[in-house]
Amino acid sequence: MIEVTQIRLKVNHSEHDLGQALMKRLNISSSKDIKWKIFKCSIDARKKGISGVRLIYTIHVESDQNEESIQLKKKNKTIKLVHKKKFNDPINRKTKDTNRPIIIGSGPCGYFAALYLARAGKKPIIIERGKEAGPRARDVTRFWREGGKVDPESNVQFGEGGAGTFSDGKLYTGIKDKDGAVRMVLEELAHHGAPKNILTKGKPHIGTDKLITVLRSIRNEIKNLGGIIKFGTRVDNIIKKSGRVIGVVTSNHEEILSDNVILAVGHSARDTFSMLLKNGVAMESKPFSIGARIEHPQTMIDKSLYGDAAGHEKLGSAPYKFVRHQNKKNSRSCYSFCMCPGGLVVAATSEPGHTVTNGMSSYARADANANSGFMVEIFPNDFDNPEDPLSGIKFQRKWERKAFLIGGPEGHAPAQLLGDFMQNKTSTSLGEVSPSYRPGVVLTDLRECLPNYVIETMKKAVSRVSNQIPGFDRKDAILTAAETRSSSPLRIIRKSSYQSPSLKGLYPAGEGAGYAGGILSAAVDGLRVAQAVNLNIESSQ
Repeated sequence: MIEVTQIRLKVNHSEHDLGQALMKRLNISSSKDIKWKIFKCSIDARKKGISGVRLIYTIHVESDQNEESIQLKKKNKTIKLVHKKKFNDPINRKTKDTNRPIIIGSGPCGYFAALYLARAGKKPIIIERGKEAGPRARDVTRFWREGGKVDPESNVQFGEGGAGTFSDGKLYTGIKDKDGAVRMVLEELAHHGAPKNILTKGKPHIGTDKLITVLRSIRNEIKNLGGIIKFGTRVDNIIKKSGRVIGVVTSNHEEILSDNVILAVGHSARDTFSMLLKNGVAMESKPFSIGARIEHPQTMIDKSLYGDAAGHEKLGSAPYKFVRHQNKKNSRSCYSFCMCPGGLVVAATSEPGHTVTNGMSSYARADANANSGFMVEIFPNDFDNPEDPLSGIKFQRKWERKAFLIGGPEGHAPAQLLGDFMQNKTSTSLGEVSPSYRPGVVLTDLRECLPNYVIETMKKAVSRVSNQIPGFDRKDAILTAAETRSSSPLRIIRKSSYQSPSLKGLYPAGEGAGYAGGILSAAVDGLRVAQAVNLNIESSQ
């Protein structure tokens, strides 16, 4: 296959224009002897406006002619021969029902591990503390609508699909696709009902509304292949013998035996982390970030980034990304996190008496505001006891509790206008930007619920970000706190075999264990861990 990269066209180009540009790049006069398809399309908005914004294509070409000769007709680094990487199909041999692999968690990591093992004939048992996607969504929307006490087992963090179910459904990652696992995840999601354009967009997303349908389809395939999914069931303990795991104990007082247990618990399974530490599982605290959600009008962001091309159907709602490093040595970086174009700021706590914010979008990204995590790095030496692997959790809880006490028992969140934030003034009234957080916000001074060094780092970044995104510093932009769940506050250590060094047969995986950051990378880690588990089972039979 020939891969042609960096075909740059104006936003209002036609398909004919794309075909002509491809033939010109390949130095051929006719497209009759070739078949081509778009592999990826990205947006370059460094120059604004209809005449400046470009769509950048990568095209895959198949030909009846000698592909190498076509490539050599015009020497160009943007034309190369490629071989499609395919993630290895599982060894498909059924295992004994008495030793089926256990997967704790049904997020992207857990579900893709389960899908792989189910196709390998291993009939995995998935244990999920939360509910199926439908009932879970009803619990979550009730909490957003009415406030009050959150259900600690059915919320934005726990339940089918994990925390990614209520997000923008972003499907891009910085990890390398060394084995075809990234492509496999995208293709499987499309196969199970995600929009087909996730296969070609440079920055694809699904959206919460479509992600729930995809989850149901994946669940059904796992079950049809003999897998079992136990919803509403929490793992309360592990069973071990002679330095290896031999099973788990659930909240229903059931003992389920297995020599292979995958931990795909997500970054908020705090009680599970405590249980594992008591059982001697090796783990360590690690850096993460905290901050607040910042909201601007999406139309303003579109205009700032796209100019008069804003609103074009090929562009959609504009996303942004920024990273600002301070000049001083050993200083903290400030960056955008989980930016949600045309989205909502949502209540994302998993514990009563604590307030946590996050962002989400539907597939259409059609809500009035853009929002993003405005995050600052936190390091283990910021914790009271950096040597305690759970010290990051204690740090998170401290600031989540402060936010809750400001917002009150109905679940409101602390909020502040950016102009007041910059001047250390308590906000008393809103401007044109209406906060999307439900059940509501309490205007305050965010110094009451965020560390001073986080506040000061954010303030220093505002003017520099505004140079990149004009209007970012508008005074009535809304900051809503506290955003504390950017990533896991600890890492559950594993060896190159993917197993815990302190407990053979235990496989820490995904975002909660500290090995992923987002839906796509978590799913990929799940595939790779499942492959290791499958090979281990096969070698022991």
